[in-house]
Amino acid sequence: MNQPDPAPHPQLHPNLHPNLHPNLHRLAEQAVTGALGRGMTAATAESLTAGMVTAVLADTPGASGMLQGGVVSYANKVKADVLGVPAELLDAVGSVDGDVASAMADGARRICGADIGVSTTGVAGPEPHDGKAVGTVFIGIATAEGSTSYPYSFEGSRAEIRALACGAALERLLEALSSEGYRA
Repeated sequence: MNQPDPAPHPQLHPNLHPNLHPNLHRLAEQAVTGALGRGMTAATAESLTAGMVTAVLADTPGASGMLQGGVVSYANKVKADVLGVPAELLDAVGSVDGDVASAMADGARRICGADIGVSTTGVAGPEPHDGKAVGTVFIGIATAEGSTSYPYSFEGSRAEIRALACGAALERLLEALSSEGYRA
């Protein structure tokens, strides 16, 4: 006898971006394949995404050949003590800042011995943080040539903003892997 599908739990939010999850895995697969093809490694430093970037990369077969490691640095003390983000910078601008994202990516690259470091920091909500609006995100990328960051402004629920930030980090990692400065 066919049973009706159970009603969704009232506290669960519907996935408003149903293609986002598969897209993250597609981006991760491209990043892993690209890094392996170039003989490159990557490391992560995640605040806003709290390990999502690392997890989606690790979901991909072959990731062990390119993923060196990652640091979840939700607290500023971890950003400073583990990743080497200057405490003076954190005191001056807070944790949600492009220079902080750059320093986080550089710290991940350095401590994990990777070719590329990628970082995430931002505000997922529901309230603003460090004077920054909900949806403000910075993605950091660090290579042997230096580090930089990219600003984003996302809309959506807390989970959606975090997933969009994860996607943006994977896209920036792909760009870094494709840059002409890297060996083929």
